[in-house]
Amino acid sequence: MERGLYISATGMTAQQWRMDAVSNNLANVDLNGYKRDEAVHKAFPEMLMRRFSDDGVYKMPFGSMDTAPVVGKIGMGVEQNEYYTVFSQGALKETASPFDMAMEDKGFFTVQTPQGERYTRNGAFVLGKEGYIETKDGFPVLGENGPIQVKANNFSVDAQGRVWVNEEFQNDPNRLVSMEENTWKKTTLLDTLKVVNFDQPRYLAKQGNSQWAETENSGQAAVIALDKRPKIRQGFVEGANVNPVTEMVQMIEINRAYENNSKMIQTHDSLMGKLINEAAAFR
Repeated sequence: MERGLYISATGMTAQQWRMDAVSNNLANVDLNGYKRDEAVHKAFPEMLMRRFSDDGVYKMPFGSMDTAPVVGKIGMGVEQNEYYTVFSQGALKETASPFDMAMEDKGFFTVQTPQGERYTRNGAFVLGKEGYIETKDGFPVLGENGPIQVKANNFSVDAQGRVWVNEEFQNDPNRLVSMEENTWKKTTLLDTLKVVNFDQPRYLAKQGNSQWAETENSGQAAVIALDKRPKIRQGFVEGANVNPVTEMVQMIEINRAYENNSKMIQTHDSLMGKLINEAAAFR
């Protein structure tokens, strides 16, 4: 009977882990580039129940040499295995800001932080005080040659992540596009966004604000070749891949499962009390 108490307790703990994941997902539903978590559990091995005797007399089943036939199974509860991050694509939202960027497939932008390089899907970038493209936390966005320095209206980013800048020249007929009289514009490749991926992205460590750090299990960041990298959309940001309705339904389901496990504990406690106070007293 004590086993039932422990099994129900593991069920309550499992629902608590699930609730933590759902609550965190709902709290970050408006965070660009956020990837939702799911709590993954595993069951303890089931125990086989065998019959050894009937009415105190050992009996061998007819036609069987199994001296202790299986008559059923009993579960032993569950335990938390891991928080699994779901890297599915979030919805793209148009902003028209030239500093906002989004990816249409697998990959990460690279940013420079005081703790080293970090990786993000949050492409809501801004122009820093020194002219560098930065995150809203002030971390520079890295190109393959380092931080990217631009001006407010003189750059564009193509689908492969190449950053082009427009330079104006006076009185030079050899330049390409005529803007005004005696004024020409030249488009120059400044740098290419450092877009990376990992062998096992599921093992990346969350750092907060849609940033990840590589781990031993995730493998090192590898720059994606131009012909294989995800399509970059300038003027868009990727929203969180969280469906609030689905998360709320899961929250209701978790609360009910937690309640059921709690009632099981109360039932076992009541039965144990009767066993001790009534059956033992009767003897």
